[in-house]
Amino acid sequence: MTTLSVFGAILALGAFILHWRYVRATHLARPWSYVADAVLVSMWALSLIGIGSGEVFDPDWARVPAFIGLTWLAVVMYLLLGTLVIGAVTLGIRLVMAARRRESAPLRLRVTRAGSAVVAIGAVIAVGYGTVEATHPQVTETTVVMDRLPSEFDGIRIALVSDLHAGPSRGSDFVQSVVDQVNVQSPDLVVLDGDLTDGTVDLVGSDLAPLQRLSAPLGVFGVSGNHEFYAGDGGKWLDLWDSLGVTVLRNEHRTIDRAGASIDVAGINDATAPAPFEPNLAAALDGRDAERFVLLLAHQPLQVFEASKMGVDFQVSGHTHAGQIWPLRYLVPLQQPTVEGLDTIENTTVYTTRGAGTWGPPVRVAAPPEISMLQLVSS
Repeated sequence: MTTLSVFGAILALGAFILHWRYVRATHLARPWSYVADAVLVSMWALSLIGIGSGEVFDPDWARVPAFIGLTWLAVVMYLLLGTLVIGAVTLGIRLVMAARRRESAPLRLRVTRAGSAVVAIGAVIAVGYGTVEATHPQVTETTVVMDRLPSEFDGIRIALVSDLHAGPSRGSDFVQSVVDQVNVQSPDLVVLDGDLTDGTVDLVGSDLAPLQRLSAPLGVFGVSGNHEFYAGDGGKWLDLWDSLGVTVLRNEHRTIDRAGASIDVAGINDATAPAPFEPNLAAALDGRDAERFVLLLAHQPLQVFEASKMGVDFQVSGHTHAGQIWPLRYLVPLQQPTVEGLDTIENTTVYTTRGAGTWGPPVRVAAPPEISMLQLVSS
């Protein structure tokens, strides 16, 4: 509840800024000023429900108001960005007019009103589009050429699913739709790369039940993401995945065989996992034949630097969401070495999926959700 109170204060500050910019600064007339303020207050409350859904509030009743409130947060982001732009323009007008010794107030008011209208309409359109975009993850196909892949594994098809973030705004129906899309592809191997939920096992655990229907001849493997640990339920989440038929790799590896040849599938905990779940790549690779091809499951792309030093051939990751909502993708490189798709970092090939779900706002703008089908071919 303390965290929720902090978010409540931050969102209240944001609502006040929007009131000042879009109601007071535009001299919005009554009763429209009352309507605007009522919307700001109502959405503030729904946003709090959204942030608490899955951890404080039961999604059984909170999911619909959470969906609305979390969607509003995307609108707020665009409105606040618009506030910065409008503020910069009106400041420029003030400075230019002051240099000319002319009154700028009437012009600034017109610009503020017109700019605010344009930003508000644009925000609603962008978020409306992004809400629809986020609802339907698409299957993408990528061919990955690997030097050390045994010829017996040539053509192996891997379904990579990450960042479902089930719980607060989307539940078991969404998870089932992703499972259905994966099974239709008839993959040889399924990889679940973390951040499957947001919330506690008690409130959200049942939303992952459809995962037990995943099927692949070489197995279904999974590793933790950072969100599995946010509610303090990291170990319980991984135990739940085990019960659903997922082979959870807790800093360990498994050897899989095909037509008499073998490769290793290794997995490490998330880079930010707390004790006693810290990632340990050395432990994950311990005891394996170094001459054998190894596929590494690691939630965050930045874990590839250590992987490269330890001879990992191919790493699959998620976490970035490709920014999820434009223009946030331009901030991702501040933390991660790659944003999306296929890349080579030092000596290791890495594929970063945009993820199937959404974190926070159930919205994606210029970063469509995906279920990644990777076909490995031997060079």
